[in-house]
Amino acid sequence: MAGVRLAAVELEVTAGPDGASRWRSRRALGTTPRCVSDLLKRRAELHPERVFLAERAGSGWRTLTYAAAHDASVHIGAALLERGASAGRPVMILSENGIDHALLALGAMHVGVPAAPVSSAYALQSSDHARLRSVAAVLRPAAIFASSPARFARALDAMGPQDAFLVSSGSTDRGATPIEELQRAAVGAEASRAAAAVGPDTVAKILFTSGSTGEPSGIVNTQRMLTSNQEMIGAMWPFLEDTPPVTLDWLPWSHTFGGNHNFFLILRNGGTLYIDDGRAAPKLVDRTAENLLAVEPTVYFNVPRGFELLLPHLETNDAVRRAFFARLDVCFYAAAALPASTWRRLEKAAEREGRDVFFTTAWGSTETAPLSTSAHFPTRTPAVIGVPAPGVELKLAPVDGKLEIRVRGPHVTPGTWRAGGDIVPVRLDGDGFLPTGDAVTVADPARPEAGLVFDGRIGENFKLSSGTWVSTGRVRVAVVSALAPDVQDAVLTGHDRAELGALLFCPPPPDDGARLALRRRIEDKLAVYNAAHAGSSENIRRALLVFEPPSLDAGETTDKGYINQRRVLERRSSLVEAIYAPMPVADVLRLESPGLTAGPSSAPTRRRP
Repeated sequence: MAGVRLAAVELEVTAGPDGASRWRSRRALGTTPRCVSDLLKRRAELHPERVFLAERAGSGWRTLTYAAAHDASVHIGAALLERGASAGRPVMILSENGIDHALLALGAMHVGVPAAPVSSAYALQSSDHARLRSVAAVLRPAAIFASSPARFARALDAMGPQDAFLVSSGSTDRGATPIEELQRAAVGAEASRAAAAVGPDTVAKILFTSGSTGEPSGIVNTQRMLTSNQEMIGAMWPFLEDTPPVTLDWLPWSHTFGGNHNFFLILRNGGTLYIDDGRAAPKLVDRTAENLLAVEPTVYFNVPRGFELLLPHLETNDAVRRAFFARLDVCFYAAAALPASTWRRLEKAAEREGRDVFFTTAWGSTETAPLSTSAHFPTRTPAVIGVPAPGVELKLAPVDGKLEIRVRGPHVTPGTWRAGGDIVPVRLDGDGFLPTGDAVTVADPARPEAGLVFDGRIGENFKLSSGTWVSTGRVRVAVVSALAPDVQDAVLTGHDRAELGALLFCPPPPDDGARLALRRRIEDKLAVYNAAHAGSSENIRRALLVFEPPSLDAGETTDKGYINQRRVLERRSSLVEAIYAPMPVADVLRLESPGLTAGPSSAPTRRRP
């Protein structure tokens, strides 16, 4: 990793009287900017003509400089106040990532109006728009941004009458105000006072997360949360000061990974973000590959599913691979665990271009803006999520035989948004730590600096009828890695049953011959997996091939592709029953083992029904 400067690990671990350990960085967090607008103003002063954002416009790119972004945000903020937006009446953003989306959000935050980017999937992919109506009822927005009112017509109709004005990217359909008009607004004394009054505790954003129930909950993000999180990243990644970061990114700004971690990392460090109009989907990833021919990133962010879909392009298209790795220093994955097989393929692709790329990850949540830990040191496994960032305190609390990771720091949310601007305080434990529901293990108890390993969601773990706990997060990653690319995701079954099973989500085969071939490949791969994972908490004895993808509307998955195990099991309970039926249906696989042990065994035999 020549040329990539990383901060040394400075870790302090202490044991508490309650059996919980405390982890923190000995490196103090530096001075935190007052607000996001101060970051933008500083960059506009330092390099006004540098490109901040770029988006596709035909065969070329529409660009926005730092100076233009700062100027537009000031005027847009004034216009929003003039039209009734306030600290209690947010701006609701329906549209996908784009320059106009960014300008409206920055303008709102400049004058203390919360920006609430909503997953575009709620508006464009949903069939019932139930989540969108729920979000609108919670927000009671003063303004709604839809880049094209015609394209979002069904969603706007589904939301019903709103006491809000509509903003667009140039269209006057449905009485919309073009964003260009907002950029021409006069900046009076009221707007100047509002901007000056913005402080660290001012609500900057409201991000909606579905959680285990599937119902959207608006997580408040303050200015302090956003700016302190970026100072944490900067302290651990000093290489960002060496060369302004350049990235191509599709990750939605309605989520904390793309909208907080990536967007503000580029802003804080004076880099350039090329907005990718591709995404982690089988056909749209081709657009990402095409965009990579025009953009040579220095740092690249994606979810595991995105890397898996991009890999065939990197492995077979020399031009795309050369462009991707030409200047790449860092490859960053998050939002879900990266299968080891994907990690190895990425490393091999980098080696073909003679690049020594730093592969890394972090851990956090919407409630922590998002980063709390970072693997800012070389690791040989994708499971390590690192150590606490400067300014972050972790508490590893024993819960149900696991270690729950709890967080305290300036980046923790004050609570959830309630219509009108009230905030429901977040629930903290007796020591002021935020319980997250995520479990971790210590990579090397003799060397805490080796970091923590993600160990799944405590609420998703379950016991077999033998009383053996199943760590769903860890086992799921191992199964998906072993069965890739035939299996895209998996949900484990077996609560209070004798054997561990799985729902295996597969791409629909085109015909019966392909279906049979798929089944046999998966059986063979499961045999190999089971030979190496003979313990009853890991050995997959029953599986069902599922060709209907997880439903976004039903809360089974997010628009980033992260699966919700609990919702899938609830919605597809009949499939779970089919797995354990005495006479299995056609797509159920039953694998026999000569004996389950705590360690590896010989390869199991297979029986096809």
